[in-house]
Amino acid sequence: MKKLLLFSLILAFSIPQQANAQKKKSKKDKKTAQVAPKPKKSKPSYKTYVNSKTKSDDGLFHVHNNNGKFMYEIPKSHFEKEMLLVTRIKDIPAGLGGGYVNAGSKINTQVVVWEEFQNKILLKVKSYNAVANDSLPIYKSVKANNLEPIIYAFDIKSQNPDSTAVLVDVTKFFSSDIKAISALPSFYRARYKVRRLDPTRSFINSIKSYPKNIEVVQDFTYDAAAPPSNSNTNTITIRVNQSMILLPEDKMMPRIYDKRVGYFSIGNVDYSSEALKADAKRYIRRWRLEPKDVSAYNRGELVEPIKPIVYYLDPATPEKLRKYIKQGVDDWAKVFETAGFKNAIMAKYPPTKEEDPEFSMEDVRYSSIRYVASTTRNATGPSVSDPRTGEILESDIIWYHNHLRSYRNRYLLETGAANPSARTLDTPAEEIGEMMRMVISHEVGHALGLPHNMAASFAYPVDSLRSGKFTQKMGIAATIMDYARYNYIAQPGDKNIRFIRQLGPYDHYAINWGYRKLSWAKTPKQEVETLDKWIEDKADNPIYRFGGQRFDPSAQTEGIGNDQVKASTYGVKNLKIVAKNLPDWTSNQTNNYEDLSELYGELLGVWSRYVGHVSGNIGGVYEYNKKPSQDGFVYQPVSKEKQKESMSWLQENAFKTQDWLLDNSILANIDESGYTNRMLRLQNRQLATLLSTSRLERMIDASVIEPNSYEVIDMVRDLRNGIFSEANYTRNVDVFRRNLQKAFIDRMASIMNSKSPKHSDINSFVRGELESLNFQLTIAKNRRVNRMTKYHYRDCLAKIKQILDPK
Repeated sequence: MKKLLLFSLILAFSIPQQANAQKKKSKKDKKTAQVAPKPKKSKPSYKTYVNSKTKSDDGLFHVHNNNGKFMYEIPKSHFEKEMLLVTRIKDIPAGLGGGYVNAGSKINTQVVVWEEFQNKILLKVKSYNAVANDSLPIYKSVKANNLEPIIYAFDIKSQNPDSTAVLVDVTKFFSSDIKAISALPSFYRARYKVRRLDPTRSFINSIKSYPKNIEVVQDFTYDAAAPPSNSNTNTITIRVNQSMILLPEDKMMPRIYDKRVGYFSIGNVDYSSEALKADAKRYIRRWRLEPKDVSAYNRGELVEPIKPIVYYLDPATPEKLRKYIKQGVDDWAKVFETAGFKNAIMAKYPPTKEEDPEFSMEDVRYSSIRYVASTTRNATGPSVSDPRTGEILESDIIWYHNHLRSYRNRYLLETGAANPSARTLDTPAEEIGEMMRMVISHEVGHALGLPHNMAASFAYPVDSLRSGKFTQKMGIAATIMDYARYNYIAQPGDKNIRFIRQLGPYDHYAINWGYRKLSWAKTPKQEVETLDKWIEDKADNPIYRFGGQRFDPSAQTEGIGNDQVKASTYGVKNLKIVAKNLPDWTSNQTNNYEDLSELYGELLGVWSRYVGHVSGNIGGVYEYNKKPSQDGFVYQPVSKEKQKESMSWLQENAFKTQDWLLDNSILANIDESGYTNRMLRLQNRQLATLLSTSRLERMIDASVIEPNSYEVIDMVRDLRNGIFSEANYTRNVDVFRRNLQKAFIDRMASIMNSKSPKHSDINSFVRGELESLNFQLTIAKNRRVNRMTKYHYRDCLAKIKQILDPK
């Protein structure tokens, strides 16, 4: 019995403990189960994104398309490789940018790299504004103070089967409003009151991959309260092209820029410099031309380049125009021979599908000349270059269909007096073709790296442009890169004249300077001594001078000849003949007045240009770019005699009423009114030019360095006396002169109220001239003139009083 009781007690104590132990164990197991790591999810396989239903395009990256979802398959070997991302407007709405933006316009160019970080692929912008040799300690500081911005971070979706490439989805990136690659800059957004990108009306049009580039076309639609056209839609739709181009790993040796020879350029700040400051460096933009046979090239023989510059014509180019476009490119081949290269540049007709099924105008390996069906009257010569070296990688020249109409009109207006074949709306096909050929040559020049050289037309004596022998050999300007389109100087009776521009001696000089291979030089700096010598050997010859269009009257757009007064005298003389015959050459032939109206408007523009060339002499300063080793000054004011001669010419040919422009047989057939306002706008433009603050300040400064200068106070007095010449006599003032005289007073008021420095002499002489004018008109209003003239003088006096004493 005792044994049984003992057993029962042991059992009673042991069972709860075991149960409790089991309970504790269960809780522990449960707790352990809760904190146990979940099994990792495996990434979707490659076949999830790339399978039999996927449309794939091989090239720089494999691009995969799954019903509008786009994947980039990025080779890991391409991480950190530098690529150029170029954003262009492919198609634009009418009126965008006020008509000054064209389809094909480049909006942004930036160097990018793809970089792996954790489980992301980063697209980063790499800047070359600041550089340093990566072997120097300062390189770390340059990197630290120029942190590269991240445009976008992509999730890695998967890897290809052999793990040599990653897959990222780029759909959202290219269908979102990413500011870094937007073709609608902030100032357009503000102007057109853009509210947002509408994702329901925006999409990726296409993505195509080529061996060295990827081309993305995006269609973006924005909600905009004030669109440039179709205002009732409150919408802007724009088509954007993104080009991503692999930059060469074998960098071209750059050539140091020199402003004495015209080249587009790229620049950066080099912190590797041994100077006591960061060294700003600038290199010219040019194609990479390497001779096939270096030894023969060094001996002075003509040698073909390893890779010539080739342009392909757009298949959309009309058949009848193709030969002229091709000639416009091929004409440069002779110029490159000056630099030692034969067959260096050429144009080719586009291959057929059978000849090259892979050919595409978007492929960066092919430069092209696009023919655009547009009412725009223009042509452009853009190119894409490596920002590290200036190497031009590709170029797409654009010709707009209506551009030939501008050339036909100007051919008639500027040469019609001396050139019988220009006196028609149906310009002979060969002459139109020659004009097109020269426009293409001009745009090719831009694509080769050459900017406008407006000083080249000043190299030739005016009377030489009336010589058939001279113009046939030398053309009408020293370069095709000037805006010297036609010979408007040649007079009726001059024989065998060349009227259309052509390539000139400066083009040969500039191409040789920029493209000749100096095989012995291993660094850009080693070339400089030779390049300097080439410039200085020709420094005294105006044919080889480069000049930019700013304050220099010898570098004006559309001018020809080395004497603006003489050239414009010939030009106006010819224009008077044209104006007299304009109805016979237009409306009398077509039996409508549309062409007469268009050409009369453009004739006023031509007259205004001739006047503007002479205005440029007033307060003008010649700029002769030099290095200190050369003799003479860089800046030289126009002589007092030339400025006074120009002022007399302007009074006679611009500010005096030009009755020859007021032919009733034209005006009474093209508009019911507006003649006086139109003339005032043109005269007022010249007035504002002469009385611009910057010009007046230049004249004040010129008096410091040139004792015998044309003083600003004398210029304003001469201008006032000429414009108000009737006030010195008993003469009535016609409506055109009344308008001009009031415009003079308004312009003087504008100067008084401007933000020019208060300590400047400008306000002093303006006040003095207005007081003199007040005295002059006070006497004139009492003379025996007609009622309108009296009212006009009283009005002028009231204006002057308000300016001098606004209280």
